[in-house]
Amino acid sequence: MKDQIITKKILKWYDLNKRSLPWRKSVSLQKRQYYTLVSEFMLQQTQVATVIPYFNRFIKDIPNLKTLAKVKNKKLIKLWEGLGYYSRARNLKKTAQKVVKVFKSKIPNNFEDLILLPGIGNYTASAILAIAFNKPYIPLDGNIERVLKRYLYLKKVKDIKKDNLIKKKTIFGTSSRSSDYAQALMELGALICKPTNPLCSQCPISNKCKSFQKKDFDLIKNSKKKIDKYFLLKVYKKDQRYLLIKNTKFNFLKNLTIFPMEELSKPKNFNENLNFKMSNMNMNIKIQYLKNSDKFQSPYWINKKKLDNYILPSFTKKIVKYLERN
Repeated sequence: MKDQIITKKILKWYDLNKRSLPWRKSVSLQKRQYYTLVSEFMLQQTQVATVIPYFNRFIKDIPNLKTLAKVKNKKLIKLWEGLGYYSRARNLKKTAQKVVKVFKSKIPNNFEDLILLPGIGNYTASAILAIAFNKPYIPLDGNIERVLKRYLYLKKVKDIKKDNLIKKKTIFGTSSRSSDYAQALMELGALICKPTNPLCSQCPISNKCKSFQKKDFDLIKNSKKKIDKYFLLKVYKKDQRYLLIKNTKFNFLKNLTIFPMEELSKPKNFNENLNFKMSNMNMNIKIQYLKNSDKFQSPYWINKKKLDNYILPSFTKKIVKYLERN
């Protein structure tokens, strides 16, 4: 069958070309499941190269589920600092707590239970089941989507909708080596079927790839519209210190330390000082310098020269650095 031929070719390529990644180490089954859980949370919206040093440091300090379930939030956020999307870290801890309490410290090996854990959606559940439990799932990440779109030459917007791609991925077939096969497909997209300049001469399935046959590798994307939002960021500085507050107001950077901010609704003559891209939000920021700090309850003071001593999101650190330059 064609599916089996595709599977064998991709697995053969993977065996010869797979990267040595810390969560792929040969360890006990229990550790492998834990490593998969942590790495999949970290890899949500973050590239492999960025994740590697964070994963190594995280596993060294928090080596198992029980330790994760009990870790202090301050330590957890410090270990996550710089990765962004801090809700992932909080959800990872909540998941560990639930697994320890409800599932007797054993990560569930079925979709129905996994999908109910904090921070785990369809993709992450599929990835954990395939990689950690060798179950016949193909998690549809960006890399596998790209291989699928090119292999089948999907050029219409309706063809690349998630529901259709889920149906189409059956073209890849299944394998008794489900763990390796899921990672092989991801690896094929990451290393060979790149977003630009794909390395078709090294691809194990290029002879059947419709995009290769047509010499057309451009991809049609479901573009997410960026939402423009406007913020007034308030700066109060005293000597070498800046005033910050705990963010309980906005959904982004929830419960983290930021400069006082307020969102503005369709402001006129808005002359921005800074612009940040955060998920699908385009943040336009205007800075207002304050003369007193009386209205802020429980302010958090940081010394501009000792940024590394604090648990701060990179968003806040970048603003401090901007202020010091200007």
